[in-house]
Amino acid sequence: MNILHLLSQRPDSTGSGVYVQAVMAKAVEHGYSNALVAGIPQSYCVPETVRELCAVDILAVRFEQDISFPIVGMSDVMPYTSTCFSDLGAPQIARYEQCFEQILQKAVEKHAPDIIHANHLWLLTALACRMFPDIPVVASCHGSDLRQFRQCPHLRDRVRAGCAGLAAVMALSCEQKETIVRLYGLDRDKVAVTGAGFKETLFVPSSQRFRPPPVHMVYAGKLSRAKGVPWLLRACRRLDHDFVLHVAGSGCGQEEQDIQALAASLGDRVVMHGALSQQQLAGLLGRSHMFVLPSFFEGLPLVLLEALASGCSLVATDLPGIAEIFKELPPQVIRRVPLPRMQSVDSPYPEHEEDFVQALVRALDHQMAVVRAGYDVQACGEARKLLERFTWSGVFERINAVYQRVMKSDNGACKRTPVNGSGR
Repeated sequence: MNILHLLSQRPDSTGSGVYVQAVMAKAVEHGYSNALVAGIPQSYCVPETVRELCAVDILAVRFEQDISFPIVGMSDVMPYTSTCFSDLGAPQIARYEQCFEQILQKAVEKHAPDIIHANHLWLLTALACRMFPDIPVVASCHGSDLRQFRQCPHLRDRVRAGCAGLAAVMALSCEQKETIVRLYGLDRDKVAVTGAGFKETLFVPSSQRFRPPPVHMVYAGKLSRAKGVPWLLRACRRLDHDFVLHVAGSGCGQEEQDIQALAASLGDRVVMHGALSQQQLAGLLGRSHMFVLPSFFEGLPLVLLEALASGCSLVATDLPGIAEIFKELPPQVIRRVPLPRMQSVDSPYPEHEEDFVQALVRALDHQMAVVRAGYDVQACGEARKLLERFTWSGVFERINAVYQRVMKSDNGACKRTPVNGSGR
């Protein structure tokens, strides 16, 4: 089977980049042939580890070269210089689609895909559906696309119309499936819950784990308000315990500067690592005791699974996807923090911020006490059962089942008529 994978941003640095690489690696193990279309910055070099997964050269739209503005991220704050979809006018959107249309056409001619696997229910996926009426297009939802759908009302109709032609959609959770059906008006039978996974051979407890005290905890992700990082740092100011918070990730602009300043105010209790490779992050998690994710909006954060597999106890906001996946785990393993009242998808009302900080402090205190008491996360049977469901081997079996169903279906190649003979 020839598979053309689509990602409108870099094939690394974010959860969707990790997802694409893992899916391509498992596809190779199954004897499938991969090709990749991506959106990358002008000076970016695609890692050799990604190139090795592809049977043909990777085709990419180069932002700040083919397109005048920086790469448009699926999150408004990316770990590299980026543009927000909400800031783009009609001419910029037209140029964005024109450049991807040209690259998509080249990729299909070169690779002759049997199926197109797009990432994000957004503009690139909708474009592929319009361009190729005789090739089945399936798409993975990552959560950030749902946020863009809500934040960019001027693009909804275009995205919804294109995505109506999808042969199948893969969701991270049951809750996300229901949201997709509601927002995009898709048939519920088209949406399968496949989840996302972690590399079980990479994320393992280390024999060189830090000895408490201090308790070592980790945050890994973008340095942004949407990820809750400022509130986490404010909560850390109030902790009486002996701790070190390791912050792995990067951001840009004023938000990152503000976060760096907050971290600096905590002195040597916060270590800023910058962006880490998967191998470096695995090493850090394997030596640490706790992982914290105070985010206001997520699908299914892979990093929570990676941290759990590494032997860390967890603190995370009580988002629907997180609650659904981790609901069977005892409080010694995960402490879920109620979200503050939100004024937008990922911005709390100012008058509720203090309650959120206090809730974080209580959750962190609880898990630190668990660590000091010597609780062994690896001994938790419920945690082991959960992790077995979310290895990449297990996840790809569900993805492959979608591929096979779509390929065998008489409706696999949904008949769609391109507008004026093109995708635009």
